[in-house]
Amino acid sequence: MTAERSGADILDAAVHVREAARNAADGTTGVDAVLTALSEVVEHDHASLARWDPSRRCHTTLAGSYPDDATAYIETRLHDDPVFPVLHGPARDGLWLGDVPRQLLDASPGFREVLSPLGIEGGVAQCLFASDGRYVGMLNVSTRRPRHASDPARAAVTLLTEALAAAVAPRPNPPREEPAPADPAAARHPGARRPGGLSPRELQVLAELTTGRTNRQIAERLYITPRTVGTHIEHILAKLDLPNRAAAAARAVAWGVAPSR
Repeated sequence: MTAERSGADILDAAVHVREAARNAADGTTGVDAVLTALSEVVEHDHASLARWDPSRRCHTTLAGSYPDDATAYIETRLHDDPVFPVLHGPARDGLWLGDVPRQLLDASPGFREVLSPLGIEGGVAQCLFASDGRYVGMLNVSTRRPRHASDPARAAVTLLTEALAAAVAPRPNPPREEPAPADPAAARHPGARRPGGLSPRELQVLAELTTGRTNRQIAERLYITPRTVGTHIEHILAKLDLPNRAAAAARAVAWGVAPSR
């Protein structure tokens, strides 16, 4: 995207972002397509969309291009950063880096320890809220050199927050009966109807384990970080009471769980 793009061009690009977000919300495409479309609205070097898990009090990156240490900060520490209450406040407007008071940046470990070493000098962070007011996740966009975001681009990011929130919010599981797992131990598991009580993302990671791929290879396929893959595997083993990833892969085969692509 060039700096000379008109407001009409940006509005047209925003429509594409909204379409990508709708497709991600219904599972037609991945969340990575949303960030690809967003690059035509606001130019960036790094971006991510993360979902908030209120039970674990952390974010999970659904798609992103930040280095691992920056992704880990977003997932595990951002909600404790002094900047977060400003983002999460009543105004709920995106916070553009160039507009943040210097004293707030100086107090922010995220800026001092993560963004500044990356050479980040511009971008926006936007909290995402569901229609019922629940906080569901976060959009982060960063640039390594100052880039002026036009008024239409700023307005587009604000107007897209509802669609982006729908893309990152967990999809409700339709009420249906799941076939009983072939493994009797799994059938006794309290959450076996989903199966094994695993989240949709954990089921995706479990399916990938059947291929023998490494964490990094799984991360590349699911557009998350290897660190996040490792965390999901830890949760899978704990929920299914299994000793290692090989046992988890065997359980997946027994259930008929396989990668979707």
